Amino acid sequence: MKLVRYGDKGAEKPALMDADGMLRDLSAHVADINGAALSDATLATLRALDAASLPIVEGRPRIGACVGDIGKFLCIGLNFSDHAAEAGMDIPAHPILFFKANSAVVGAYDDVIMPRGSVATDWEVELGVVIGREAKYVSEADALDYVAGYCIVNDVSERDYQTKLTGQWTKGKSCDTFGPTGPYLVTRDEVPDPQNLAMSLDVNGKRMQTGNTGTMIFSVAQIIEHLSSLMTLHPGDVITTGTPPGVGMGMKPAPVYLKIGDVMELSIEGLGQQRQVVGQDA
Repeated sequence: MKLVRYGDKGAEKPALMDADGMLRDLSAHVADINGAALSDATLATLRALDAASLPIVEGRPRIGACVGDIGKFLCIGLNFSDHAAEAGMDIPAHPILFFKANSAVVGAYDDVIMPRGSVATDWEVELGVVIGREAKYVSEADALDYVAGYCIVNDVSERDYQTKLTGQWTKGKSCDTFGPTGPYLVTRDEVPDPQNLAMSLDVNGKRMQTGNTGTMIFSVAQIIEHLSSLMTLHPGDVITTGTPPGVGMGMKPAPVYLKIGDVMELSIEGLGQQRQVVGQDA
């Protein structure tokens, strides 16, 4: 299934996308697409519905983030071998973890707004993993059973905040609008191998990132095993798993960063597309 949240920010409603690409309202069956709706049992109930009998969502509503009420937004850094080479950094021995503030989360087509004075805002196409049931001390062999589904995340980053302000990477990752998520949550049964998905990102129609999840240093299953040994993962938690090469910070001979009016277009095989226009706080 492809699960969608539509409507004004803060008032999104649940829907599924049918085989013809039409949105079908799920409000009579679940209150939202959030942790409470992502259990295997609830997803099985939704999957058994006759989509053609559900109300059609009329018009062209805003598409919100595909997961509501996100508990933890966990991010894995430097997780593609070719991106590590681009950055001139050593392969990490363990997954690098940072957090993105939940207030950064927006829909896949919402504008990305650079903070005041930003001159180093960058793009990162990433595979998002949404947890479907409580996970603690999960083995790599069982880890994917704890996944509700997958989505696209743009891990937008302000590199000066990330690297030049004293403290954690989180400072450069958590600005408002820096977490476009969606457009839909694709349930795990439709993604048989999360380690073989083509990824791309364009800026103003120019291809900047091309990659495949097959070059991840730590697989989705390994990431879940590692994180669940450190903390309990809960339904509705989101893990974004790293980016392939081609980020602005890595451009030669000098970095290239986003400007007002730039357009980012992201794609991951089977998970849809995102599009954001860049603005800036006054």
